[in-house]
Amino acid sequence: MSLRARYYLTGLYVEDHSVSVPLDWRGIEPAELAANPSLRSHEPAIPGAPETISLFYRVVCAPENINRDLPLLIFLQGGPGGAGPRLTSPTSDGWIEEAVRHFRVILPDQRGCGRSSRVSRHMTERIPGARAQADYLKRHLARSIVKDFEYLRLTAFEGRPWVTLGQSYGGFLTLTYLSFYAEGVAASFTCGGIPHVPASAAEVYAHTFPRMAEKTRQFYARYPEDEERVRALADRLSARDVSLADGSPMSVRRLQLMGSDFGMKPSFERMHNILDTAFEEGDGTPAGDTPTVTDAFLAAALERTSSAASPLYWTLQELIYADGELEHPIRWAAARELSQRPEFAAGARPLMFTGEASFPWLFEEDPVLRPLKPAMDLLMEDTAFDRLYDPTALATNETPHTSAVYFDDLYVDAGLQLDTLSRIGCSHAWVTNEFEHDGLHGTTVFRHLFEDARDRGALAAIF
Repeated sequence: MSLRARYYLTGLYVEDHSVSVPLDWRGIEPAELAANPSLRSHEPAIPGAPETISLFYRVVCAPENINRDLPLLIFLQGGPGGAGPRLTSPTSDGWIEEAVRHFRVILPDQRGCGRSSRVSRHMTERIPGARAQADYLKRHLARSIVKDFEYLRLTAFEGRPWVTLGQSYGGFLTLTYLSFYAEGVAASFTCGGIPHVPASAAEVYAHTFPRMAEKTRQFYARYPEDEERVRALADRLSARDVSLADGSPMSVRRLQLMGSDFGMKPSFERMHNILDTAFEEGDGTPAGDTPTVTDAFLAAALERTSSAASPLYWTLQELIYADGELEHPIRWAAARELSQRPEFAAGARPLMFTGEASFPWLFEEDPVLRPLKPAMDLLMEDTAFDRLYDPTALATNETPHTSAVYFDDLYVDAGLQLDTLSRIGCSHAWVTNEFEHDGLHGTTVFRHLFEDARDRGALAAIF
């Protein structure tokens, strides 16, 4: 473990740390490595890949609590490929203000992103061959992430059980943690992130696309003028002669991808403001057959759809559902589902947005993702992955678990979440339609979950 820096933000004391972890955890348990640091994986080395990688994490607390012996809370960030939040104050991410009243908070960057050893297009320069690159990417899924965190707990925090808070994909990580290392978790919270067990990417998208169609209809109902703007944009972009600043085509399907945050608040307003200045002519109302698309719109489209900040997000989007030995390869589950829904075709009007779904064309058009395409082609045909969940361990779970289930969640179906929770021991669900998928980032959700768990006695062993 290495302390990189310590400093104050307004209302927060912060320490930056990093620790070395194995790239390949197969055949190694965190407790074994903590007891014997010279332990190495017996699996064949991935050509060109490092044996160890760096895991970066921040520890934050209120300044008045620096010397207090506080319980620990680790934040399991959404994603996949999610870095911990970059804070400017206790209120810059809504849940932090409440959390630092009670906990010392650990904010890790998941392996592959942030200041942890990063995965990017440059990986293909270091690791030769699509097969080796595919195997390297497999080492950035949930089982490896959770082993990183459990090793961190054992080595940097004296093995003290901690509370986990999982947002979105962090809820998937939570169930992996409870499946294999429940002894390390004193209590757990999740927000909009309970996967269906058994996992199936095809099942997820069969539920997601109808909800995305309804979200699109709601958007057009709220802003009727935007239906015409999107129609004009799609007609203009169908000529395929408009490019983004990174050289990639601004295609109709790229436009559809811009609805990927329709499960957040206030996503409709953000999209409306982008479309408000999409055209050069007159007052921005589309006119003629070939209206000129503004540079401002193209800049916003690139910012919203580029993978530069998080290449693993689209790369691992469907692989997070790969649990153990698969009966069938994933083979681009979202693309297969979309092909069966003509209302989502690029030529359909009104144009439907596609939401949080990864497609093979992204790895042909996005210059950040293009070098990863050969590896992705292999991964979509693979059937051998690490196990994510142990249904028996989850059924007999004794770790108090409190979950926020957003009834209208676009990304993680509420019905599937509740079905899984019904088969997890010691779990308690709060179902609400007051929030969208990003509800945790306000000031209410974590406080509600914390107080509910405390008042039910679920935190009695901690406080």
